[in-house]
Parts: sequence; C-alpha cells; structure tokens
Amino acid sequence: MSLPLLVGTLIVVLGLGYRTYGRFVARQYALDGEAATPAVRREDGVDFVPTRPFYLLGQHFSAIAAAGPIAGPIFACQQFGWLPCVLWIGLGVVFIGAVHDFSTLVASVRHDARSIAEIVRAHVGPRAWLAFSAFLWVALVYVILAFVDITASTFVAGDADTAGLEFGFDPGGAVAAASTLYLGLAIVMGLVQRWWNPPLWLATAIFVPATLGAVWAGTQLSGWLRFDATTWSAVILAYCFVASLVPLWALLQPRGYLGGFVLYLALAAGVAGVAFGGFEVKQPAFRAFDAGGETGLLFPFLFVTIACGACSGFHGLVCSGTTSKQIARETHCTPVGYGAMLLEAFVAVIALATVLVASDGSLKGKAAGAIYGQGLGRFVAAVVGERHLALATTFGAMAFSTFVFDTLDVSTRLGRYVLQELFGWTGRPGALAATGLTCAVPMALLFAGGPGSYRSFWTLFGTSNQLLAALSLLGVSVWLRRSGRRAWFTLAPMAFVLAVTLSALALQIRAGFTAGATRAAQINAIVSVLLAFLAGSLVVLGFRAMRAPAEPSTSRS
Repeated sequence: MSLPLLVGTLIVVLGLGYRTYGRFVARQYALDGEAATPAVRREDGVDFVPTRPFYLLGQHFSAIAAAGPIAGPIFACQQFGWLPCVLWIGLGVVFIGAVHDFSTLVASVRHDARSIAEIVRAHVGPRAWLAFSAFLWVALVYVILAFVDITASTFVAGDADTAGLEFGFDPGGAVAAASTLYLGLAIVMGLVQRWWNPPLWLATAIFVPATLGAVWAGTQLSGWLRFDATTWSAVILAYCFVASLVPLWALLQPRGYLGGFVLYLALAAGVAGVAFGGFEVKQPAFRAFDAGGETGLLFPFLFVTIACGACSGFHGLVCSGTTSKQIARETHCTPVGYGAMLLEAFVAVIALATVLVASDGSLKGKAAGAIYGQGLGRFVAAVVGERHLALATTFGAMAFSTFVFDTLDVSTRLGRYVLQELFGWTGRPGALAATGLTCAVPMALLFAGGPGSYRSFWTLFGTSNQLLAALSLLGVSVWLRRSGRRAWFTLAPMAFVLAVTLSALALQIRAGFTAGATRAAQINAIVSVLLAFLAGSLVVLGFRAMRAPAEPSTSRS
C-alpha cells in the first residue's frame, strides 16, 4: 500500500473530525467568548495567567505529547500489525481522546479552574473525591516513573535504545547537553517575555532557531555531561522538584512553547518524507489476535499499548491542572483542548509511519526510540539528500527525548496540586512537602526496578492512564446529567475505555501473582489491585450520583 495514501487518509479523518464532531461537542457546552474565565478573574502572574491561544497551544501540546504517542504505536504495530493501530488512532482520538481532553478543559474552566478531582467532589461527593485523588496521584507516579527512566537512559545512551544507529559523538552526552541548553533558553525567553514583553513573532524568530542551535551545540559538547542512569534519575527528579515550584512564566510556558516547535518540526519532517520520499508500506496490515506473552492479546492490550496516541487520562490532568488556569476565553478551549489531542494523534501517525517503511529484518534488536529516530532521519534525508542522514537521524532521536523530557515537570506540578488538594496542605511548606513526596515515590520504585525498568512498567502505565480518562469522563458525565444536560457523548466513550482498562488490569493481576513473575510484574499486580478497587468504588458512587435528582441551574458550572 502507498504510504502517502495511508497517512493522507488519516490526516483527512483528523481534519474532518475537528470540523464536524469537534464542533458538535463544542455546541453541547455552549462556549461563551465573552465570559470571564478563571485566568482573567484570578490573574496572579504565577498560576493564573491569561495566555494567547497560539502560545498556549504550543505549551499544552508540548506538555501532553511525550513518549506515549511515539513508542506506543510502534510497539503495537510490531505486535498486531498496522491496520488495528490505524483504526484505533483515527477513530479513537476523534470520538474518545479529543472528547475527553476538551471536556475536562471546559469542565475545569466552568468550575473556577479546579482540578478534575475537585469537580468529582462537587458532583459525586467527598468519598469519590478521595478515591479519585488517590487514583490520579498513583497514575501520575507511573507517568513520572516511566518518563524519568526513559530520559535518564536517553542521557546515557542517546535514546532509550539506540541499537543500530551510528553517531560521530557521544549520543547520550549530546542529548544531555542539548536538553540543558534548551532549558536555559526557555528560562531566558521567560525572563525576556516577562520584563520586556516583545512581540511574540520576534521572540519566536530569535528563540526557535536558537533551540535548533542548541541541538547542534549538544553534538559539539557531548563530553561535558556524562553520568550513569541512576545519577541522571536523581538529577532529573531534582530538576522536577524545582521546576514544579517556580512560576509558570519562568519555565513551563516558554519551555512548552519552544518544545511545541520541536514537535511541529518533527511533524513537518515526517510529512515531507511521507509525501515526497516514495516510501511503500512494508509491514503487514494484521499479524495476530494473540501476539503471545503476558500482554499479547489484541483486546485489551492494543488500546493500552498505543496509550496517549488515541486517549490519555494524563491530558485531563494537564487540562484541569495548568491549562485551564491560562484560558483567556472559553472559545479557546476548542483549538487548545480538542485540537491539541488531534495533533497528538498526528504525532502517533508519523511514529507509525517510521515503522511502516522498515522491514522486519531491519527492526530486529531495535526499540521504539531507535526506530523513530532512524525512520524520521530517512524521511528528512529523502528531501534534503542522503548526505544529511546522520544529522537528520540525530535530530529524530533528540526530538524523541525532548518529547519525553517536556512532560516531567508538568507531571510533578500536577502531583503537587493533587496532594495539596487531598491533604489541605497550603502555602510554601505544603507545596514543598507535596512536591517532595511526588518525587520520592518514583525514585524508590526506580531503585527497586533498576535502570531500564520502564519497559516492564509500560503496560500498567498505559492501563492506568486510560482508566483515568474513563473516570474523568464519568465525573464530567455526572456534572452534565445533574445539570440537566445531555451526556451520551461522554458516557459512551467512558463505557468503552472502562471495559478495556478493567480487562487489562485483571490480566496483569493474574500475571503478577503467578509463579516466576518478575519483581516489576509483582509490583504492577499489587498496584493493579489498588487501582481496580479505587476505580470500582468510583463507578458505583458515580452512577449513584447520576441517578440523583438534577441540580438547580444557578450558574454556568
């Protein structure tokens, strides 16, 4: 099959999804561009900051797009073939993933930028809030656990796995140096925007090329920052601790904006290669319903393996934790919430394309990061010439690492918000305690699992992530129903994702308690039991609340 035809069809599906179903969902919420949003009413220059939509889209997109939409489709294609992946990414994101992101963002804006857990407390009750808060904090710990380990491995080897890639410099040191320079540029941009407030186009014209310069400079300074994976894990978590406490304008906003352009460039490179490279699809459309092993069943593991490429509960935490505090007008929720999720699906499509153009023999011994870097390099080289293949491949590998790294401080900040809400910790001491605990637990699990253990935790990461999306949709559905509004467009995807994820939890519990299970599988089984109990409690409480009489409509929330 022609690769341009396949990718082009998916692009059309995403575009039509935004213009039709996205607009339909937006009409259900009756967005008001003149209503004062929390960012406007509570502007404080720290957490509540009204932000221009294009700037916010880049920041939000960068925060939600990490390893999930890249590694997940590549893993799933190798297990099940490309056709199931294409169907789930295309249909899943339009009818489930983007609806989830958009709905949690609107719900938070309508509830004074409160988190999805606080929305659950307001409409389902305090017991549901406790269960939901505990669930989402555990899910965040698994996000941090997986992504810290991936990033630490990247800083050591240049990618989570770079088998088969050739570098003329130390690849790990290059990524570490480039990432450090990239963060330094973000801080400088934040200061410039804060104190001089130049036109956004001017800041973009200066700092985006400088970001690309940082990538090149990393290759020249690859011997400067060379530590082992355990040391890097500690350093990265220390960075997360600091970054989650500084004002949004100082790091998160500019870093997210610049990271968005790295994403855009990677997507542009992928599109150019697909359109003009003359590539054909070399992978089979379908492999098997059971690929073997503990997580080889197409149902439910196709869905949780692709993870963020089609649906992600983590996005709801970003929407209701940081992005809702920066929405200047309600109407901006559509491009930022629904649109950014479609862009993430596009990231998944390009990631899928990088494996489709490779034969099975050329993929042997390579993990997702190496496959993505090499595939993206081939796409770029098809346009600019084979002599640039090494540099293009390096950019692809570094882009993969950037996607992962940008999510970490957001996850830690969200973990802080959750614990502060859960325990009522206020002020600076509360923020420090909540951040410290959010960083300490992943570190303990990383020491228990050892470097590279993210592979063992990936399936439960995807499962908990999508189950969180189902529970968030349940909370939104209760709000809609008790407000006297239609909720079928949130209830239907909630039911499907709930069935998928609870099945995946049950299978992982069985695998973890069998003889000979690895330590990671045993940890996953114990956590799965906890997650299943919390999710079951929430479902019971949620449907009880949904059957209660509708609340009188006294406000927009």
